[in-house]
Amino acid sequence: MKLKYLEITGFKSFAKKNTLHFDRPVVGVVGPNGSGKSNVVEAIRFVLGEQSMKSLRGKAGSDLIFKGSKMLPKLGRASVSIAFDNKDRVFSSVGEGPESIALTFDEVVLSREVYADGGNKYLINGTEVRLKDINEVLSRVHIGASGHHIISQGEADRLLSASSKDRRVMIEDALGLKMYQYRIKESERKLEKTRINMKEVSAQRREIVPHIQFLKKQVEKIEKAEEFRTELSSLYDEYLKREETEIARLTEALGQEEKVLTLQLEAIHSELNALPKNTDTPVDEIHQRERIELQEKEQALRKVKDELTRALGRLDGMIELENRKKEYTHTEEVRIPFSKVQLFTNEMITSIEEALSSDTLSDIHERLSVLKNHVHSFTSTYETHAPVEEENTILLDDIKKEQLLLKEKIDHITQEEQVLISARRTLDAKESAHREARYGSEHKKLELSIKKNEITNALSLLAVKREGLTKRKTDFTEEVQEGSVLVGQQIFSYRTFVVEGESIITQEERRKKIERIKIRLEDSGSAGGSDVINEYKEVTERDAFLMKELADLEDSIKSLEVLIADLKSTLDKEFKNGVEKINTEFQKFFSTMFGGGDAFLSVIVEHKKKRKDDEEEGETLLEDELEFERGIDINVTLPHKKVKDLHMLSGGERSLASIALLFAMSQVNPPPFLVLDETDAALDEANSKRYGDMLENLSAFSQLIVITHNRETMSRSGAMYGVTIGSDGGSKLLSVKFEEATQYAK
Repeated sequence: MKLKYLEITGFKSFAKKNTLHFDRPVVGVVGPNGSGKSNVVEAIRFVLGEQSMKSLRGKAGSDLIFKGSKMLPKLGRASVSIAFDNKDRVFSSVGEGPESIALTFDEVVLSREVYADGGNKYLINGTEVRLKDINEVLSRVHIGASGHHIISQGEADRLLSASSKDRRVMIEDALGLKMYQYRIKESERKLEKTRINMKEVSAQRREIVPHIQFLKKQVEKIEKAEEFRTELSSLYDEYLKREETEIARLTEALGQEEKVLTLQLEAIHSELNALPKNTDTPVDEIHQRERIELQEKEQALRKVKDELTRALGRLDGMIELENRKKEYTHTEEVRIPFSKVQLFTNEMITSIEEALSSDTLSDIHERLSVLKNHVHSFTSTYETHAPVEEENTILLDDIKKEQLLLKEKIDHITQEEQVLISARRTLDAKESAHREARYGSEHKKLELSIKKNEITNALSLLAVKREGLTKRKTDFTEEVQEGSVLVGQQIFSYRTFVVEGESIITQEERRKKIERIKIRLEDSGSAGGSDVINEYKEVTERDAFLMKELADLEDSIKSLEVLIADLKSTLDKEFKNGVEKINTEFQKFFSTMFGGGDAFLSVIVEHKKKRKDDEEEGETLLEDELEFERGIDINVTLPHKKVKDLHMLSGGERSLASIALLFAMSQVNPPPFLVLDETDAALDEANSKRYGDMLENLSAFSQLIVITHNRETMSRSGAMYGVTIGSDGGSKLLSVKFEEATQYAK
């Protein structure tokens, strides 16, 4: 892998685009002071990701942008690009996962841009990337942030003056071990992040455990309720099927019975309509009129007969009186005028009739008493008169004649009365026959009415039964609806349930059992059970996921710890081997530079205490821990001198020692290029010759970019770039290739 070119635009003094091509092993850059030749070195630092403004001789990002001149305007952006030959695919990819970028190009160009507001942009072949990606790419060719491959003026002995820890970092960069450092840091970062994630996951588990326990109890209740639902569903199957069957049977039976009774009632109505109505017929009216006429005639005859009978009774009384008079023992006769006798007789008859018509015994006694006094008064009046027999006889005959006449009249009336009685009897017979006929119709009507009432009552009873059946159907529908709420659509499985024979358990017993289970379901409080079960399932799945995640995190932690341990072990091993190789080369270069002497690096371990926050189970514990930190010491012994301390070396000796160490590091694990910024300024002519020889040897392994004023160094360059300030106030590059110049001179 070779460095191809460096392109600078707007960076510091380079206002316009300038390109340096590195097509020779050693490329020299020369120019007067202030021309901007050191800006070439800083451009290389800049594009390789240098973050220290001090190293770039600025205070802010805007200080790196061309400030303008009388002829050129101020710029708002600076850009530097460096190109590498990637035909051997040293750079294959950058990044991990979906953010990985494949570098399947023959040329890889790293670019960095800085803007007036201080913003930076990093690009690889035109694709914007992170600084981390730039560092990762460079670490593969042993170029790191320590900048051991760029030695600027005044920093030649930086390795010598650096701390043991900083020397170790430089050595690791030179050995190409920075990649391990990146991986270790990345793994440690992942490990720390994994531990944080693990604590967060553990905290989440601790948060949901009480909720899981609560939901578990709820689910147990729901499962118990589900058992009740299963039992209830089983009971419902038989209960509802039997109930449906019984309702259907009763509906059919009531319908049939109602149909039969309705037909019977219609037949009775037909028979009743066929019977005569209950109104009087013409025959009844005739009989009624005849009876009234007969009754009127009988009453008239009875009235006449009663009058005649009373008159006859009076005559009988008179005859009896006359006969008694004849029986008197005295012979004295009293002659009484007939008119007097007749008057007396009438009075007697009237008194007798009044007595006969009396209602009470006291009235009868009173009338008889009046009659007695009347008789006594009559007899007393005629006691002194002599009876006249002849007159009495005549009177008696007249009375008897009148009696006979009355009897004849009474007999005649009696005969007429018998005729009327016979007619009435005949009428009674007719009425009886007619009544018997009517009685048969009425009896039939009564029988039909009784049957009608019985059927009507039966229909009323059927209506009551139908109301009960309707209520039973309503209760059945409501039970199905209520059951669907409790057991869901499973309630309708009763439709396909097959009832096998009679059961010893009644529907009422099943009903009571169903009600008991309903009460248990209500007491279980299992409403919204599906939501609770779903939530419990989600939370338990979440807990299982967290447990799995914890297990995965634990595995990740173990894997990362193993990886870190392996990386550290590999790093330690590679570091030790690298130090040994560097020591070998360091001794060679040091002997060459000083004409003898000894030089080597030694690994030292420093112990230091640090405070570390250690969180365990939510508590923060502070504890002292020992930290082992490796460093590098440089040991030199100059020939013919007893100097062993680096601080006792002269400036030139320090430069030679640092150059020898840098060349040794480069020889062991050559970087693609080395930038030497006037590192030969303090060398005399003899040492410059040695320095030039080492440059030629080193150029076989790395490309060299040399900023120099030394003639010997210039003579070892294959190409030379001259930096000067143009008339417009910006730096310009002039190039010359010595092979072409020599050929041209010849």
